[in-house]
Amino acid sequence: MGSIQNDVADLPAMKSNPKFIFFTDFDGTITLQDSNDFMTDNIGYGKEKRRAGNLACLADEISFRDSFRDMMDSVTRPYDQCIQYLVDNIKLDPYFAEFFQWSLQNNVPVVVLSSGMEPVIKALLEKLVGPDASKMQVLGNYVGAREGKSINEEGGWEIQFKHPDSGFGHDKSVELRKYSSLPAHVRPTMFYAGDGVSDLSAARETDLLFAKKGHDLISYCAREDVPFTVFSDWSNILEKCKAIVEGKTTVKAAAKEGYEAYKSGAAGVNVATAK
Repeated sequence: MGSIQNDVADLPAMKSNPKFIFFTDFDGTITLQDSNDFMTDNIGYGKEKRRAGNLACLADEISFRDSFRDMMDSVTRPYDQCIQYLVDNIKLDPYFAEFFQWSLQNNVPVVVLSSGMEPVIKALLEKLVGPDASKMQVLGNYVGAREGKSINEEGGWEIQFKHPDSGFGHDKSVELRKYSSLPAHVRPTMFYAGDGVSDLSAARETDLLFAKKGHDLISYCAREDVPFTVFSDWSNILEKCKAIVEGKTTVKAAAKEGYEAYKSGAAGVNVATAK
């Protein structure tokens, strides 16, 4: 018994001895818009330059960390104004709240792994989900004041990476491996949902990957032969998770579906241009 407690001592999501854990990206996955893209496109250097950086990441021409820092450095509004701007504009996936209530009722902890900034995510979750949002563990990057400046003045804040030596800035695989390396008798089945280049480090580290229809993560998974299943919104995820938790289907069966959808064009990504 003591060894099991030692195995899970630093893993908050294991406190209830769950059989399943749902890890998820935040921006563009739980929300309809990516808050960092939204700031960059509208009050930073714009969509064209931001999208060029995304494509360069997919092509391994630049690290996500460096591209993302460049994006955030282009947003110079005071930090408190940025938070308010996002709270006023970012919308929740219409089915996420239903999924989250199901997860609470069925002992499926939800852990947010984000390349965004923890304070921003927590502020948005509190606004969009309500008091129950505190039951979600949130792991992301940080925010700090630039040298000689206050965080709430023009050009006063900067992103501070959780893993500054990693090309991802926040290497999500580090957290996922803490769970995947647990002994078989306590290790839960691991789900992960994501949409883009910030999720590349997580793609191979989970039992079932949900990749958002029409987004860059699908192109990466197809190119790298990473099994996945496609979702359009959280109603798809809820339906699939219910079926797995209730034993009506398996993770292996669900993981076969994504590549078939990709090949048929149903994944929303052009097969010819994804390679």
